[in-house]
Order: sequence, then structure tokens, then C-alpha cells
Amino acid sequence: MSLKHHIIPDEHFQALGSGAGGAAAARLLLSAQHSKHVLLIHGVGRVAPEAYRLLSEAQRHRPEAVAAVLRHPAVGAWAWRTYHALAYRALATGSGGHSPARLAAVAAAAAVRSGMDFEIEVPAEEGGIMLPSLGRAVLVGSAGSSATVRRAGGPAEVIGDETVRIPDDPHQDAPGWQALRRLEATAHGETLSLCVDDLDPYRMPGARLAADRLSDDELAVWGEALRRSWELMLAHHRTVAEEVSVATSVLTPLTDVPGDQISGSSREAFGCVALSTPPDATTLALTFAHEVQHGKLSAVLDVLPLLRPSGERRYYAPWRDDPRPLGGLFQGAYAYVGVSGFWRRQRRHERGEAALAASAEFYRWWEAAEGATRVIAESGFLTPPGERFVARMAGTLNAWREEEVSAEAVEKAHRDAAAHRRMWEERNGMVTPSSPGGATIPG
Repeated sequence: MSLKHHIIPDEHFQALGSGAGGAAAARLLLSAQHSKHVLLIHGVGRVAPEAYRLLSEAQRHRPEAVAAVLRHPAVGAWAWRTYHALAYRALATGSGGHSPARLAAVAAAAAVRSGMDFEIEVPAEEGGIMLPSLGRAVLVGSAGSSATVRRAGGPAEVIGDETVRIPDDPHQDAPGWQALRRLEATAHGETLSLCVDDLDPYRMPGARLAADRLSDDELAVWGEALRRSWELMLAHHRTVAEEVSVATSVLTPLTDVPGDQISGSSREAFGCVALSTPPDATTLALTFAHEVQHGKLSAVLDVLPLLRPSGERRYYAPWRDDPRPLGGLFQGAYAYVGVSGFWRRQRRHERGEAALAASAEFYRWWEAAEGATRVIAESGFLTPPGERFVARMAGTLNAWREEEVSAEAVEKAHRDAAAHRRMWEERNGMVTPSSPGGATIPG
């Protein structure tokens, strides 16, 4: 598994700083994340040599099969946590722990994808044998034990107390096999294909994961939302569509919250968007516009430091209920450059009350992102590249200052922002400064 030194050419750095980047910049970041995962796996492989050998054999047999597994977000999250646990001599054990023994499951998944003959013992997780990026073999009585995964001239199998045959298309369910199913959406001759990971214990660290796997009917609801959202993004949010098609590979269901739609992403699980059931196409497209920003900034930070340590300082963020460290404010501001840009475009395609609401959303989040970006720029904790990056963010937001927004929409935006500020102050027992965006909380 080869590595290369990664840089971000200036044209892509400037485009990313402006809040965009497109497919070319997203591909650069995806390549850097792949190298990060390879490094982490190499570190874990030092204490799991048998699994690492099989992974290396699969790499020689079919490199793209190994790349597909290593890019899977849950593999990145597990490798990051396990490597750091090893490095700090704080390795957790047991179900859901950060065990290097899971490298056997990663290697088995790569070998299955490669089509090679192999055999390896894989530890059980949560009552089954999870093969990251593919699915899970459910073996009764296998919790706390292991099973053999092998191929010997025929179909791949998982052999424990009983034998589960992995189907030729591992993304389809079969007896004893729960697949990581795929959703596809095609519009204007372009297809978006995403994996739904509702099984892997590492699919989104720290999130409120949906308790159960999506039923077929629920999966159909997600598929229809994705189809309509993809049409919307291609029609009106082309750059977002390009970035999502390159940088997003997995959807992970979160627990539904009545009356709300929630989403999240993680620096550890690049490429995964976690979300509750999408209520409509516009909301899902907005979720993509929001979360792809987090993914891009996290990937940039893995290549190039933009911030210096800022200690215990905390900041008011108009999109959060809690005080945020400067890094969190930076993540939020960059995400809301994307959110305000989405509504800036989308409001032109809405009518009536929906148009008013979209304009109010644009103005509220533009003002919030502009204020937070100003605080970040004046913080004194930016590196020289960070100063250039934030200056590009500020340039984009400043250019939108001339957008025409009705007085009614501005009033609604200010009313909603003020309500959030009052709620925040009551919740946290603090009084925030009066600027519209992020602001330092007095100590």
C-alpha cells in the first residue's frame, strides 16, 4: 500500500476557502484521506501481522478492492481510534472497543471484494461477523467468539456454529447475511450511489444512532428522498452535487426526533453523513450542503494546520446550544457559509411563504456566518494558511452583502436569531455580546 505526500494547490485552496471547491478539490481531499487511512492501518498492523499480511495479499491481487474497504468511513473511524489507543497505551477491549483484532475483519472484507481464495479467523461483534463496507453475517451464539471467513474456489463463506454464504453481490440480503444496502439516484444522466451503513459499530462515533436497521419500506422512503434531492442539487446546486458525488459515500441513520431533522459528520469517519429520516428533498439537499462543508474542512485540516491551540476560550455560535471552542466555531462558520449559500440559490426557486422562509434563512445564516468568521479572523489563533483561508470565507460572505432581501425576511431572520440568543443565555447562564455572529464569552 503506497503513500504520497499531499499538498493542496493554491487554486484549490482558494476555492475551498471561498466555501466551494467542486469535484477536483474533493478528489484531492479524498486521496489525502485514503493515505491517512493507510497510515493508520499500517500502525495497527504492527500488532495484527496475520491480518495485515492478508490485506497486503489482497492489495497485490486487486488494489481497488482494498482501496474500497480502506475508504469506508467506519474503517477510518475504527483505525483512528485503535491507532490512538495503541499509541497512548489505552486500548479498550470488549464489544465496541478499539481492538486491533478487527483488522482481520477489514482484511476479510478486502479479500472478499478481491475474489481471491483465503482463510482468516474474524472476531464476532454484537452477535455477528461484521465485514466493513459489505455487511454482517448473523451467527446465533457467536457473541464473544469468532468465526472463519474463507473462499476456497467457490463463494465466500462465514463459518461458525453454522455457515453463512456471502452472496455474489454482498450488498443484497441473503439467508444469514445482512447487507449494507445501496441507494442510487439518477438525474440528467448522472448517478449518485451511496451505501446505507446501519450495522457497523463504528459507523458514526458518538452519534445517536438509530436503534434498528432500516426496514425495506423505510429504505424506500430514503431512496425517494435521495432521488428528488439529487435532481434538486443537479438543477440548482451543481457544486454541492459535484462535491457530494466525490466526497460522500455513506449514509447512516440517526434516531428520529419528532418535529426536527438532525444530521452530523465526524472527522474520524470521512465520507459519512449521519441523519434522521429526511422529510423532503429540499431538507436532504440542505443536509448535504451542510455536511459536505464539515467533511471538506476536516480533510483540509488533516493536510494543513489552520489554527493554533486556543486554550479554554469558548464562543457563542448562533447555530449551537452550547459554548464552542474556536475549532468548533470555525467548523460551524464554514458549514454555514455552505448553508447560507444554499438558501441564497434556493430562494430564487421558491414561491409564496416558502420564498419568504428561504430568504429569511439565507439572511439569518449569512449574518451568523459573517459574524463568526470575523471573530475567527480577529482571534489571533490562525496560522498564516488559516488567515488566507478565513479571508476567502470572509470575501464570499462580503460579496453576498449586496443581495436584495425583503424587509419582512430580514425581520423574520432577526426575530429567529434573537430567540436563539435568549434561549442560549438562559440555558448557559451567560450574557453574550451583541454582535450577530460568534463572539467570545467573557470569562
